[in-house]
Order: sequence, then structure tokens, then C-alpha cells
Amino acid sequence: EDGYKRLLEPAMETELRVLTKQKADEEAIRVFAENARQLLLAAPMGQKNVLAIDPGFRTGCKVVCLDKQGQLLENTAIYPHTGQGNVKNAEATILELCKKYEVEAIAIGNGTAGRETEAFIRGLNLPNTTVVMVNESGASIYSASDVAREEFPTQDITVRGAVSIGRRLMDPLAELVKIDPKSIGVGQYQHDVDQNKLQASLDDTVISAVNAVGVELNTASKQILAYVSGLGPTLAQNIVNYRNTNGAFKNRESLKKVPRLGDKAYEQAAGFLRIRNAENVLDTSGVHPERYAVVDKMAKDLGTTVSALMKDTTLQKQIKPQQYVTDEIGLPTLTDILKELAKPGRDPREQFEAFSFTDGVNEIADLRIGMKLSGIVTNITNFGAFVDIGVHQDGLVHTSQLANRFVANPNDIVKVHQKVEVTVMEVDVARKRISLSMKTEERPKQKDQSGKPREERTKHEYKPNTQKQNFKPRNEPKDADGDLQEKLAKLKGMFK
Repeated sequence: EDGYKRLLEPAMETELRVLTKQKADEEAIRVFAENARQLLLAAPMGQKNVLAIDPGFRTGCKVVCLDKQGQLLENTAIYPHTGQGNVKNAEATILELCKKYEVEAIAIGNGTAGRETEAFIRGLNLPNTTVVMVNESGASIYSASDVAREEFPTQDITVRGAVSIGRRLMDPLAELVKIDPKSIGVGQYQHDVDQNKLQASLDDTVISAVNAVGVELNTASKQILAYVSGLGPTLAQNIVNYRNTNGAFKNRESLKKVPRLGDKAYEQAAGFLRIRNAENVLDTSGVHPERYAVVDKMAKDLGTTVSALMKDTTLQKQIKPQQYVTDEIGLPTLTDILKELAKPGRDPREQFEAFSFTDGVNEIADLRIGMKLSGIVTNITNFGAFVDIGVHQDGLVHTSQLANRFVANPNDIVKVHQKVEVTVMEVDVARKRISLSMKTEERPKQKDQSGKPREERTKHEYKPNTQKQNFKPRNEPKDADGDLQEKLAKLKGMFK
């Protein structure tokens, strides 16, 4: 007993705590990495002329105009929330900018004054212009970073933040890689876990997402190029410098001219780099240069060119991949090549869909129990999902409220940035807590012994039970006097 208390118990307790902490860290890191990946792979709107607004009340709304490549064209400020006179000026400014730069979409940050600014913009009834609320988590981190200062040395922080909001609408992945993944507002307990393991996991997640989508070589920033397999910050900077000096890359082979980019780095990176309008059509696809010869042979066997083969699905269906299997190229690789030929340079991200919050619900005080609202999932944890419903405070959909069935893992039901319909279950204005539900109102119909729902039974099917029942009351009370006489008789017999 003494040996257990002095030696074994403390050692076992310490070991158990360490093992439990490691397990908890691994789970928290897994959740964070999964959420980060979903956010990075959010649907992009694509190359559009965008007007982006970083909203505010007293300090005004910072407005920037971006071209289709995300370059800053003009910036100004409007004050639509500080008086009627300023509202007129703000309206005139927005209308003028939209006409001047042929604006196709307006991105509005979802922070302070976001819903009010959205209502103001929608009230202008701009034709052929999509208005979208954008999650601005981490935009302030970017605006004060070295990356932002290097890109916009003469602009203030508010302008940089508005630019980031607009670019997030165009291509979330390209913009979010400029921010420390720990600052993008997803995950659980990320500040309590092993920071080295967390950073390594998030770096792997970003690399995986970037390479899954592919990178446009002639327009990519050095930040996103640094995450391409085989490259890094130094080679990414060298690529940008070479591009600025010699102009756009015309083919993948010219990558070998970049200083310090050797054969091994080229071999690893080439398949993930795309070149739009390249001399070789395969440079626009995910087919690796090492496999160009196989595609050329496929086209030659069909009596056509590679360019024609990539455009003609009928010709692609005639290819029998088994004929091209060698010791170096297996059937899975050939199958991937055929998929890439069918959709060269395909983007695995979902198609962009415009979203808007429910009108008339701008603050927590506007919420009522039972309200049905539109929302966007902003974060997922093991105990549920947080949903932005446009009231400056995310609501929680607990795991038990995610579906009409048992849910072991919330990621099986929802994804970060997914659009959902929720019902308000509980509101605590003082503590700023909102409970939501995604359960549907459909309930399974109750069935009787006949196997049919009760409401489907007709009166002719109902047959009352006419069989006579012989009910016997339990514990029927006996006559008290008779019972007493019987006991007295027994006692007399015992003493004879």
C-alpha cells in the first residue's frame, strides 16, 4: 500500500494526464484542420469587377474598387449611417463608382454595421449587381501584416482590410493563404493545444488545399506559390521576380529558367501550376509534363491532335487505358489523366451561389423563438456548429439539434461556409447566446396494430371489442368481523 501511494499512484496519474492531453490535442487539431480546409476550399465568385466595403458607423465605410485581377483601382469613404445629408452623398458615390468601373459584384464585410450597410446598398436597387456578405475574420490581421504593407505601402489599414474583403469574394483560397491559419476564426481550443503540432497540421492543410485546386502561374502571388509542392518562399519570390522581368510564362518548360529552381523542384511543382492560353494546351491542365508523351500517343492512335482530343468527349470515350499501361504508368494514373482531359484545369471547389440573410433581422433583439432564418456555418466543433444569422453574434446548433437522428460527428451533417436554414430555439440577450436548431418538423406517423397510420383508418375498419370480460378485482377486501372470529378460533385450538 505504501509503495502504491508513494511511487505508483503519482507516476500513473501523471502518465494518464499526459496521454489524455495528447488525445485531446490531436482531436482539437483535427477539428481545426478540417474546418480550415473547408474554409480554404469555399466557392469562389471568380474574376469580376468588385466594389468592396469595410463597414462602420461613426468612422464611416471604407470603399474600394478592384479589377478582375484584384488590383486596387480607387478607394474612398462614405458615411451612410451618420445623417440624412450623408446618405445622399453616399448613394451618389456608390452609383458613380459602379458606373465608372462597371461593377459586377459588391462585397460587404459582416462586422460592425454590416447588416445596416447591406440594407443601404440593396436599397439602391443596382441592376445586374450581386450583393454578398463576406466573412471578414482575419481581415484586420492581414491589413496590419508585413504582406499587406509590402503590397500597399501608401494605403492605410482600413483600405487594406477592404481590399482583403473584396478579394475573398473573388477567390477565398488565394487571399486566406496570406493570413496565419490560426487567425481565420475556425476550430476549438486552438490556444490550449501544442502550438508546434497545430502549426504543422495547418501548414499541411493549406498545402493540400492549394495543390488540390492548382495555381495560375502568371497571376499567383508569392504567398500562394510558396505552398505549391516543391516550392517555398524563396523559389516563389524568384518566380515572381522572373515573371516581372521577363513577362508571362508561355509554357511550363520555361520554369526551368527561374534561378535556383532545379529539376527536382520542377518535377514536384509542374503538375500543380496552370498556364492559361499556353502554347501547349496540356499546360492548362493538371497533367504532369512527364505524361505528355502518353497523351500525344493517345491522340496519334485516334488520328487527331491533343487539342481536338481535349475538346471532343466522343474521342475520349474511344480511349482504352489498358493499352497504355507500362511499368512506369499504372491504370490509376491513366484514369486520372483521362479525367483531366475531360475537364482540363477543373476546379474541385463548388459553384458559387449568392447568399443573403433574412430581411428585418439585424440585431439579437429582433430574434423571436420559432423564427426560421437563413444562415452560414462559420465554425464546427465536436459539440455542434456555429451559424452566422446576420445579428453580429453567431448562434449555436448543438449536436442534438443538427438532425432528426443521432449525430456522432457534426462534420457528417454540415461544412464550414455551408448555407443552412435554422429555427430559433432560445435567445439570451444579456449573455448574447443564441440556440438554434436544424431539425425538420416532419414526424413519423404513428401506426396502430394494423400497420396503418391512425389517420388513414376509416370508421368501417374500426371494430370494437365486444367479447365479455370477466374482471376480478385484486385484493378484494374481506369481512373484518369474520376474519377476527377465525383468528380467535385458531388461538383457542392452540391452548387446548
